[in-house]
Amino acid sequence: MRPSRLTLGLALLILAAVVGAVLLGESVFDSRQWTQAFADPASGPGEVLWQVRAPRVVTALMVGAALGLAGAVMQGLLRNPLADPGVLGVSAVAALGAAAAIVLGGAAVPGAVEVSALVGAGLAGALLILFSARVRSPEALILFGVAVSSFAGAATALIFNLSPSPIATAEVMGWLLGSVQNRSWIDVAWVTPSVLVSAVLAALAAPGLRMLSLGEETARTSGLPMARMRLLALLAAALATGAAVAVAGVIGFVGLAAPHLVRSAVRGDPGRLLTPSALAGGLMLVIADLLARLTPTDQELKLGVFTALVGAPLFALIAWRAAREWRL
Repeated sequence: MRPSRLTLGLALLILAAVVGAVLLGESVFDSRQWTQAFADPASGPGEVLWQVRAPRVVTALMVGAALGLAGAVMQGLLRNPLADPGVLGVSAVAALGAAAAIVLGGAAVPGAVEVSALVGAGLAGALLILFSARVRSPEALILFGVAVSSFAGAATALIFNLSPSPIATAEVMGWLLGSVQNRSWIDVAWVTPSVLVSAVLAALAAPGLRMLSLGEETARTSGLPMARMRLLALLAAALATGAAVAVAGVIGFVGLAAPHLVRSAVRGDPGRLLTPSALAGGLMLVIADLLARLTPTDQELKLGVFTALVGAPLFALIAWRAAREWRL
């Protein structure tokens, strides 16, 4: 399947998933309520559809697209199929910024938590850019990212330990588990521009990612401005991850799995992998959020927990199939 057909197929699946996620939910409407919801968006059923479900679904779509794009960029930049948005510590530092804002009372200020998470992601991205300017080895960059992630995780644990209020601690824990529950169109406005800018940066870095797949020596002699393209790739991944964490908290697995679901269709080309990975990530998160909503539990499952529970076995299956292909 060519990438153009793949992109079209994923777009149609996303459209179907979005429509289904908006129409399905805990509240079941009769025919009169459906008519009222579409005829009068300000009515009760209309509010449920267009002010509760719709922004939640679009937020899940954009967050998933951001994570899928960041995962594809990271895997291409590091030439490592196990890389994901969290491997370089961007997610952890963004989560640290948001957790600090919540504990300090920033949750009461509109946008404070989101800005803090973006600042954390920007700080992590700046550290990675400074490090990569001095050390070109992808292995060294991974190790540095692991160190950053470990430090941010320890600092977040320290926040839990020193939190003056159990309510704030519970808020931080709930936020770190990841969710798009109770998101509004304001959250959509937060994440969408960042995803679009990240997509542009990633597209500019795509030739460099493609050249890196041929080896460091080949990339160095290609004549392309590899330093600038590495910078663009890091900026794209940091911005996309920061925006996703800022709006939905920490949601794992999507950035790791989405590129693998479409990699064979683009024959492993990291430049052509970007758009399908973003679409696959968005599709995954819309479906996961719908299943989390429809799962009959006393308390709604957190999206980050649900993606890990469902996604880890799926990724194990993908890895098993890949290992069989390698043996052949």
